[in-house]
Amino acid sequence: MVNKMKAWQGSLGVSVHDGIVSPDYLVCETLQRVHGRYLHHALRSAPIIGEFKSRSKGIRPAQWRLYWEDLAQVRITLPPLEEQRRIADFLDVATARIDALSAMRECQVSLLEERLTSTWSKVIDEDARDSNWAPIRRFLTGITDGPFGSALTSSHYSDEGARVIRLGNLGRAEFRNHDHAYIPLEYFAQLQRHEARPGDLIVAGLGDQNHPLGRASVVPDGVGPAIVKADCFRLRLDQRKVLHEYAAWALSSQRVTDQVAMLARGSTRARINLEVARDIPIPVPSLDRQRRSIELLREMRSSTHTVATQCRRQLALLTERRQALITAAVSGQFDVSTASGRNVTEGVSV
Repeated sequence: MVNKMKAWQGSLGVSVHDGIVSPDYLVCETLQRVHGRYLHHALRSAPIIGEFKSRSKGIRPAQWRLYWEDLAQVRITLPPLEEQRRIADFLDVATARIDALSAMRECQVSLLEERLTSTWSKVIDEDARDSNWAPIRRFLTGITDGPFGSALTSSHYSDEGARVIRLGNLGRAEFRNHDHAYIPLEYFAQLQRHEARPGDLIVAGLGDQNHPLGRASVVPDGVGPAIVKADCFRLRLDQRKVLHEYAAWALSSQRVTDQVAMLARGSTRARINLEVARDIPIPVPSLDRQRRSIELLREMRSSTHTVATQCRRQLALLTERRQALITAAVSGQFDVSTASGRNVTEGVSV
């Protein structure tokens, strides 16, 4: 039995190989009266997971630590060995069935996202074939980045006031209106050159594997007085030529973010500066063509999000069902010798 406990995230497994482990793991060798696969399931039951979390040390979940002396204090239900074996056999089959359904739903979400990306790329490519590419600077009426260094630190934040738009708010052509941060209005008055208003175009000057460099979104209505943080660029374009929303879709497209990545600097996280941002090229079709592309991409994203949300809801139900099943089996709430296993996904659409 191998338990990854140093950074506790619920990671458990049964070792099938001889070898050594890193200090991040605790290894349990079971006694003869304890069935290894039963222990594996028992440690995944809701009460035990809750106890692991309560005994863990650390400020945030990603930093949780569970040490051997804490693990040794955890108590589990231990029926006779033969009963442990029957429970383990039942749960092996039942959880495998749930895991297979979960994998199907995860695959469906992935395929939906791939279809959206493919359609998105096709739309921008068609726009590019029927128009000219031009650098952003040709349409700029204003550009700024966020305050750096000591000009804006966490010590300046407050519970309310002017909004601070951060990298976490920048999705791909989608403003993520969460992860709120504020500064006092009095300090906002000193930083107004970094101001962002509803309708402004915001471009990410920093990226990583999961968040493309150069992605962009439009500040939505309802975001009151605001500034951009470091590595977020606020752009204002001549919208008689390029609509901000179209620029956000184009900048966030696979074709353009791939080009921006080649301009990046940085060994760990890709970064660009304002000068590079000015030179990012995008296709510039007619305004009518831009509006048609925006409408098509909006509809495609909306339908994709609707189906993906349903799939994620089913994944959550499957996860809940899996843990409830394990908890019921190891706590003796039902007799696994009479359970058919056919109802393990009851209440979850397939």
